[in-house]
Amino acid sequence: MTRVKQALFLVGGRGTRLGALSANTPKPMQEIAPGVRFLDILLENAARMGFSDIVLLAGHLGEQVESAYNGRTIGEATIRVVRESEPMGTGGALAQAAHVLDETFVLLNGDSFFDINLRALTAAPLPAGGGRLALRMVDDTSRYGSVKLDGMNVAAFIEKNPDVSGPGLINGGIYYLGRDLVDRIAAPSSIETDVFPDLVREGRLEGVPFDGYFLDIGLPETLAQAQRETAALRMRPAAFLDRDGVLNEDRGYTHRVADLAWMPGAKSAIRLLNDRGYRVIVVTNQAGVARGYYDEPAVLDFHAAMQEQLAPDGAYIDAFYHCPYHADGCVPAFTVDNHPDRKPNPGMLLQAMTDWSVDKAGSFLIGDSTTDIEAATRAGIPGHLFESGELDVIVSGIIDHPSDKPAD
Repeated sequence: MTRVKQALFLVGGRGTRLGALSANTPKPMQEIAPGVRFLDILLENAARMGFSDIVLLAGHLGEQVESAYNGRTIGEATIRVVRESEPMGTGGALAQAAHVLDETFVLLNGDSFFDINLRALTAAPLPAGGGRLALRMVDDTSRYGSVKLDGMNVAAFIEKNPDVSGPGLINGGIYYLGRDLVDRIAAPSSIETDVFPDLVREGRLEGVPFDGYFLDIGLPETLAQAQRETAALRMRPAAFLDRDGVLNEDRGYTHRVADLAWMPGAKSAIRLLNDRGYRVIVVTNQAGVARGYYDEPAVLDFHAAMQEQLAPDGAYIDAFYHCPYHADGCVPAFTVDNHPDRKPNPGMLLQAMTDWSVDKAGSFLIGDSTTDIEAATRAGIPGHLFESGELDVIVSGIIDHPSDKPAD
């Protein structure tokens, strides 16, 4: 199963419930902090999970979306904009973008933030010709309507009723779909009301409950809530992980994809960190580049293979940082004494903290060398020495008991 790389965002709605606030600015582009739009949070989240092709389906005031985002990059992700020629609903917007769709993709509402592990939603194959929804349990479904499950299958959608309140599952606005679904769409239409009910009747629509933070900015008061909670939406603790000997077996200057062998519990440790909202950042010394044993493209290929092999487990690594420098190199460009990125120096960690809005509180490092621990200390976070055992058990102990003293 190939890792899903495409994420589409529905950003074309008129946002009438926001009143004057959305008259001249698309709802997803509302500022929630100086220079920070709500949509920025969603795009950063998709990029860190490895979705490299991000497509914005724009409509109302689409020229603003195109001007602000078309051609932008976030890490390894590239953003492009597809504009509706006229209002066509969520289904019509997707159908109009048929020419850019991958075989499978994730479709997300651009006016709600549901903080889930998207890789968990896409880990299993889709039902033939169907889809999979991310669902959220809420205390009061009266504003949203609700979703009934029969096992993993969606059994029914219940219309919202302000007179009927109570807890239940709601549509979280995130869908894992296949390109073949577009053949069922007549434009204009709503994918939620015109397409999904047919899939329910055919038993082709699955639902997966998640318990992540959920916020829909469709009302002035919820937009204000997003503005109050901006820091919480962006800042996350990070788990900094050494690579060779922690995530994969260290076979001595490991660089060939054929030699990638995961350490016990490594994949499930990463999945646990993903599900708990940590950024997972690999920081690895790669002196083999300076010594001429392999080149930097080999390092990048190895990391790409790690991401591909994590996908079936619903896991991902947010970012990789490698240091190719060494004092005793034979490649002049990489022969540098005491480079600030080479552990025990903290350069890679400090750069990642800047690049990815890392909250030091709760962050930590796991490495198999005292140089790793020293780098963590110099970066201002705890370091834990990994010597043996199941990595997922060790990670669970760290995040469930953060006050425990780290290994020296």
